[in-house]
Amino acid sequence: MVAQALHKTAVVIPALNESAVIAGVIKRISKLGVGEIILVDDASTDTTCLIAEAEGATVIKLFEPLGAWGATQTGLRYAVRKGFRFVVTLDADGQHNPDDIPRLLDPVATGCANVVIGSCTERGSRMRKVAWRWIKNASGVRLEDITSGFRVYDRLALRRVASWKATLLDYQDIGVILLLQRTGMVIQDVGVTMTERVNGKSRIFHNWGIVTYYMAHTLLLGFCKRIEIRRNPSPVVISRVKP
Repeated sequence: MVAQALHKTAVVIPALNESAVIAGVIKRISKLGVGEIILVDDASTDTTCLIAEAEGATVIKLFEPLGAWGATQTGLRYAVRKGFRFVVTLDADGQHNPDDIPRLLDPVATGCANVVIGSCTERGSRMRKVAWRWIKNASGVRLEDITSGFRVYDRLALRRVASWKATLLDYQDIGVILLLQRTGMVIQDVGVTMTERVNGKSRIFHNWGIVTYYMAHTLLLGFCKRIEIRRNPSPVVISRVKP
């Protein structure tokens, strides 16, 4: 089942100045036999695009930066237009292990979930873990790793995350999760291992100004959506599978 599903799967990689590691990431994904590897370049100033093309990836180059979620959604919309049944999203910095893709894809390919999130709660700084706790308390979300960009979407979930409502969101974490929950998507939390990034730094958790904006924005969004979901409940199933 998974082997057949891989051929119907696109892998979307948002990237910003990842020329040092992107070749290795694409090579590891290519070995899995996925349908297409789509790299969305968020206005990089290095040779990320050239390297990705040389490794056989489809490259969508943005001439103005849209941020990680904007770049990811660009790739998701491309995959929808190409008719892919499943889409995997992962980071370009080498933290996510492409070998985990078949295991994350399995619950979606077998119809057990609409969305799978690769969860690794051991990663990250103390600041990130405190942020997670506050955000989960404000939003009521029960998922473990709400900021993980290592995800699998089925065709139904893809329509949700490629919609104009999702475009209004600044980040891929709590807003996207709440949007999926609000529309009744089945979300599964699957444990994975992640390595330390070997290039660059987090776009959020490296600058107090950005962290402050992110926390204020995300806490308010989570709190407001929690009230909305309480008033208009929809069926939500969240399950967890350890690595």
